[in-house]
Amino acid sequence: MQRKSMERRLISKAGSGRPYGAGRPAGRGGGGGRRKQVDPRLLDITRFVKKAIVTTDSEPFDPKHRFADFKMHDSLKRNVYTKGYVNPTPIQDGAIPYALEGRDIIGIANTGTGKTVAFLLPLIDKAFRKRGERTLIVTPTRELALQIESEFRDFSRGLGLRSAIVIGGTGFPRQIAAVSKNPEFVIGTPGRLKDLISRRVLDLSSFNNVVLDEADRMLDMGFVKDIKELLGMLKEERQTLFFSATMPKEIGDLAQKFLKNPITVEVKSRATSENVEQNVITVKNSDQKLDILHDLLLKPDFKKVLIFRKTKRSVESLSAALVKNGFRSDSIHGDKSQSQRERALRRFSQDELQILVATDVAARGLDIPDVSHVINYDLPENYEDYIHRIGRTGRGTKTGNALTFIEEGLGAVARPNVRSFGRGRR
Repeated sequence: MQRKSMERRLISKAGSGRPYGAGRPAGRGGGGGRRKQVDPRLLDITRFVKKAIVTTDSEPFDPKHRFADFKMHDSLKRNVYTKGYVNPTPIQDGAIPYALEGRDIIGIANTGTGKTVAFLLPLIDKAFRKRGERTLIVTPTRELALQIESEFRDFSRGLGLRSAIVIGGTGFPRQIAAVSKNPEFVIGTPGRLKDLISRRVLDLSSFNNVVLDEADRMLDMGFVKDIKELLGMLKEERQTLFFSATMPKEIGDLAQKFLKNPITVEVKSRATSENVEQNVITVKNSDQKLDILHDLLLKPDFKKVLIFRKTKRSVESLSAALVKNGFRSDSIHGDKSQSQRERALRRFSQDELQILVATDVAARGLDIPDVSHVINYDLPENYEDYIHRIGRTGRGTKTGNALTFIEEGLGAVARPNVRSFGRGRR
C-alpha cells in the first residue's frame, strides 16, 4: 500500500553563528577514537542550512606542468597516461616537483583533490630508480589504505614493485606473509602496524620514506602517540610527507619535530561544503525519523544515499530496517569484517545499492562516485566531522545534497528560521 507523505519542504536562509564545538578524542578504537560527547543544546544548526554555490564564471586552474613534464621514469609516465591523467590538480602540480627532489612536504588541500597521486608518483619513481628504497604509508582507516593500495597497483604496473596492506579486520597470516617478503611499500593503519611490530614481523628501521595521509583525521582519532612512536622507528635520514585537509596546531608540532626544512604546499580552494545544498529536518522525536527517511528515499532524486549514524549497532539496525522495507541497503562500521566492508563499498560504488549506512569510518578519504545525498541521521560530534561527512557528495565540480535530522529542542542556542519537515505517525 502506498504510503502517503505529509512532509513539507523547508526553505531556509543560510545562517552563520558561533562555532559548533566538541571535545577532543581521548583515545583510539576500531572506527575512531573515543570522544567526549557533544551537548546537543549547544549546536548551532544554522550552520547545517546553506544553499549550494554554483560557480560558472571562475577561471579554470592552469597548471604549471603536465604529467608528461615531470621528471619521472618513462615507464611510470606510461602508467599515468593509461590511467587517463594529463593535467595535474593544484596539489599535484605544487607538490610533485618538490617530492621528486626528495624534499619533505606538508601538503594541505581539501579531500578529493588528488593528494594520493601527489605522494604516490614521486615515491614510486624513487623506488623504481633506486633499489632499497622502502616507503611506509600510514592512514587513519582501512578503506583509505585499500584505496591507496589500489592506486599503487595501477601506477606501478610492470615496474616490479611490491606492496603489503596492513590493516585490521583481516587475518594476520596473509599480512605477515606479505610483509615478510620485504615489499617496497607498506600501507597500513596505526593499530595493525604496531601489532606487527610487536610481533617482530615488521621492522621500520629499513624504511627511508614515510607518508602520513589524512594527518588531521589521525589526530582526531587519537593516534598522535602511535604516530610519534612509528616515526621514531624509521631511519633518521628519510623523506617525510604529511598530507592533510587542515593544519591544526598538533599536526604543526609533529611536523616541526619530524620534518626537515619542509616545503608547505597549501591549495587555497573553496570550502568542501560550498557546492553542497544543505538543510535540516526537524522532528518531534527520534521515532519519526524512520518514517520521514522512508518517504525521502522513495523520491526519484535520492538515487545514491549515504546515511551516517553514531554507533555500530545503530548502523546495523537502520540498514536492516531499510532492507525489510524493500530498499537496497548495506552497512559499514568497525565491527564488520574487512571483506564485508569491501563488498558493501564496491556494491555502493557500482550502483548495486541505493543506500549505504555507515559510522564516521566512511566520512573521510573515500571517493565514491555520484553520491546524490548525504543524510546525517544522527548528529555529528563536531562541525569538522559534519564537513567531512557531507564532502562525500558534491565531489569535484558536481553539486550534492546534505540533510541533517534535528530533534525539536536541540540546537536551541541559535535555531534558524525553519519549519518542521515530516509527519506524525498514523
